[in-house]
Amino acid sequence: MSTFVLVPGAGGQAWYWHRLVPELRARGHEAIAVDLPAADDDAGLAEYAEAVVAAIGDRRGGLVLVGQSLGGFTVPLVAERVPVERIVLLNAMVPKPGESAGDWWEVTGQVAARAAYAEREGRTADTFDPLVDFFHDVPPDIAREAIAGAADQSGTPFEKPWPLASWPDVPTRFLQGREDRFFPLEFQRRVVARRLPGVEVEELPGGHLLALSRPVELAEALLSRA
Repeated sequence: MSTFVLVPGAGGQAWYWHRLVPELRARGHEAIAVDLPAADDDAGLAEYAEAVVAAIGDRRGGLVLVGQSLGGFTVPLVAERVPVERIVLLNAMVPKPGESAGDWWEVTGQVAARAAYAEREGRTADTFDPLVDFFHDVPPDIAREAIAGAADQSGTPFEKPWPLASWPDVPTRFLQGREDRFFPLEFQRRVVARRLPGVEVEELPGGHLLALSRPVELAEALLSRA
């Protein structure tokens, strides 16, 4: 049995994983959805990592860290403190040493990649619209609930440089929705190839919020190497 420690992206809500958790448990595994102090201006990446470590508690053995989007900056910090079997990045930001999450966007070319993808789809990317960029493939009732309950995200975790000297020596997977409009697939392939050499970008159907739009497919992908 594996224990999946589910770390959300911006907004930091454990609710993001509420459709995936029962799928993992129904398949005989444990799942821990973590709430992060996203609205707290005193909380940065160190505090996010501390929240994940606290959620893990005294569990040891079979731990799999799953980081969604901004969670890609947090899960490696946890892996430095708790012995884990695997890191899984999900439509994630991949940091490099000394780079802040705020700098990541320009350094990686995300803005241009998002605009180019939108143009190929016949859309405009002049403004960010969560319904278009994030929820386009999420069931409407789930999207409405997500937007109604959306939490504030402090800018604090975007400010300081990512503190590790290198990626942890932990087996790492990268799962990516092929219809992600925010972090397009080919953009992610380029980033991962440069920053995580040897890690394959594994395509899944769906957009940026796979735990909401495709929980069954995501559970099966996570368990394909559990």
